[in-house]
Parts: sequence; C-alpha cells; structure tokens
Amino acid sequence: MLINSILNNIQSIFKNVYEKSFVLQKIDWLIGINIFLVIFSSIYASSDNIGYFALFAILLTIVKLFTKTGEHFEFNLADKFLLIYLLFVIVSVAGSSLFYLSLKGFFKTLTYLGFYVSVVHYLKDNMDKIKWIFLSFALCSCYEMVFAFLQNSGAVEEISGWQDMSHLNPEEVMTRVYGTLKPYNPNLFGGYMLSIIPAFITLPFINKKLTIFALIFGGLSCVSLVLTGCRGAYIGLFFELLILFFVVYRFLQPQLKKLFITISGVVTVFISLIIVSTASLRARIFSIFAMRSDSSNSFRFNVYHSCINMFKDNWFREIYGLYMKTGFDALSAYNIYLETAVESGVFALLAFLGFIGINIFKAFRFVLSNKITDAVFILAALLSIIGMLTHGIVDTVFFRPQIQFTFWIMVGIIGVSLRDK
Repeated sequence: MLINSILNNIQSIFKNVYEKSFVLQKIDWLIGINIFLVIFSSIYASSDNIGYFALFAILLTIVKLFTKTGEHFEFNLADKFLLIYLLFVIVSVAGSSLFYLSLKGFFKTLTYLGFYVSVVHYLKDNMDKIKWIFLSFALCSCYEMVFAFLQNSGAVEEISGWQDMSHLNPEEVMTRVYGTLKPYNPNLFGGYMLSIIPAFITLPFINKKLTIFALIFGGLSCVSLVLTGCRGAYIGLFFELLILFFVVYRFLQPQLKKLFITISGVVTVFISLIIVSTASLRARIFSIFAMRSDSSNSFRFNVYHSCINMFKDNWFREIYGLYMKTGFDALSAYNIYLETAVESGVFALLAFLGFIGINIFKAFRFVLSNKITDAVFILAALLSIIGMLTHGIVDTVFFRPQIQFTFWIMVGIIGVSLRDK
C-alpha cells in the first residue's frame, strides 16, 4: 500500500530520533491522556475545548505514525467505506454554494475522523485500556445522574420546559433535566446518557465487586435519562434494553431462561405501572404517537418533508432555508440520515451506512458466537452505537461533540477488538 510505503520511508529517517527520545517512546501515554480528557471534558467543557483535546490526540498520533518504526494503516472493509464517505464529503464541499461555511463543517468532520484514527492506533497497542474507557464512561454517567436528580428535585427553570403544553394539564407538564453538558439541552443530555449507559454492563466483568454498583447506578442512570423527557432517547433506550435482553437470554443456561423471562416480565409490568401512574411521564411518552397533534412532531415532519424535497432536487447539497415550511429556518434535519444526505449527498450517506452496517454486523456475529466474557466490551460498544443511531432517527444531537466523540470511541473499540480476536 502506497501510504504505508511512504510511512516506512519517513520512519526510517526519524528512527534514531525515536530511539533517543524519551517523550516519543512514551507518546502512547500522551495520546491516552488526551483521549481520556475528551471523555471527561465532555461533561463540563464547551465544544471548542473538547475539540482541542481531540486535536492534540490527532497531532500526537501523526507524530507517532511518522516516527515509530512499524506503525502502519490497516484498512478493513468497513474502513474502506469510511474512506469512500470522506471522498464524497470532499466532493460535496467543493461544489457547495456556501464554500467557506461548508469548509468549516468539513474540518469538524475531519477532526472526528482523525480522532477515530487516533483511538484505533492507540487501542491496538493498548487493549488493556478499553476497560478504563468503560469505567470512565460509567463515572461520567454517575456524575451526570446526580445532577439530573438535583435538577429534577429543584424544578429547573424554563430551559427544561421544551415541550408542547397546549394540550396538557399542569400536572402533565414535565420538568426536563439537562445535566451539565453544554449547550444546555435535554435532548443532548438524553442522547449522551444513552451513549454511555451501556458501559455499566462491562463493570461486573472488569471486577465482580462492581456488580452491585453497576446494577444500582446503571438503573439510576436509566432513570435520569427518563427525566430528560427526550422521546428519541426513550426509543433508543428501549432498543438497547431489548437487544441486551436477547443477548443475555442467549447466554443463559436452559434452566435459568424461564426464571429470567419471569423476572423480566415482572420488571416490565412494574415500569409500565410507573409510567401509567405518573401523569407527566405518561403524557410525554404518549405524545410520541400523537403525530401531527403534537407541535414538536409536526415541526419535524415539516422538516423531513423539506429535506426530502432538497434531496430530490440536488443529490449533493442545498440550503434548508430555500425549502423551509416551518415558519423559520430549522437548525438541522432532525434526522442524522437525512442530514447526511442533504449535506453530503446520497453516495456519502450510502458509504456511511455501509461503514456502520459492517461494524454492527461483525459485532453482532462475534457477540452471538463467543463467550460473553470475551464479547462484553464489544456488546457494550454495540449497544451504545445502536442507541445513538436509533435516537438519530428523530434528532441530530448525534453531531454534538459529546456524542460524536463517544460514537467514534465505540466504533474504534469494536474495530480494534475484532482485529485482535
């Protein structure tokens, strides 16, 4: 491969420098620090500051690739689809009627993809750090969970009241928590919690003493997600739990399967009773099925319709404002797949779906054909990705750094783990 041949030549030039440099020989440690800083800064820092840590990780990875002998790129089928996606993004930017704004968005995309490369090259030499990544996500979830309960008990102000109240009684109005993530947004908080809650299933396999901790705080984190009032996150959590149910059932001994179904049924009935008996939660969940009767739903349908018109008129890119039907210019397509299609074109969307689909298929196949002890990290990453992608059908908080960087970490874990095994 040409790029690896070029890397080999550059590495031979810097071979003596690498061997004599203490810093270069510890560069993985520096890359790891910045990856963990991306994880922890997501819960309090602005988007720019989170991005700086990611950029530091990328720059250090470039230095590592240029100086450490033997470093090279390995492109599996999924990665080839990702390269194709990048090429079509470049084409869409080159043909954009708002070139400089598109260029700014392109650099953000390039940062995310560069961070993915950094995660992959870090983890392939540091597989033992995967457990620390999941522990970090679990700690972040606990931190945000505490703030969610405090905000709920304190009945936070207007910022959390983002819901259609025209058809609601006062007792049906939900206090929507938003944690500490910036910018403050219940949907962003719901999507973020959705992406990191699966980390709790890894804790009992990291250390059996963490089992009770995982059960209690994992459950409380799910409750804090419910308090966001984010309906897309509700749907994502449902699919995460559904897949987890089937995987656990698959690995249970035959004599335990009936007991597991019974316990799961009791828990489901208990949760259903809580939903039915809580007016605000019941109204929030039932509004999912209200279609045009709910203003938020109706707004999204208008955006979807306009995006489809954009897509039909121009397969590469356009400006939503020229097609808007909502009374004002929408900030996004409220669907990550439509967003990708209207910003980068149908071929970029197909390439991205190919990248995602291959990773999900390989992860599912591995999880179902191996021992749970060997597959738990891949399972947790898989659940996180499915939750994010499901939520992405009705919202685009997926593109916020807190969720986007988590997505690339999870994809990197799957890719590296499958290569290793």
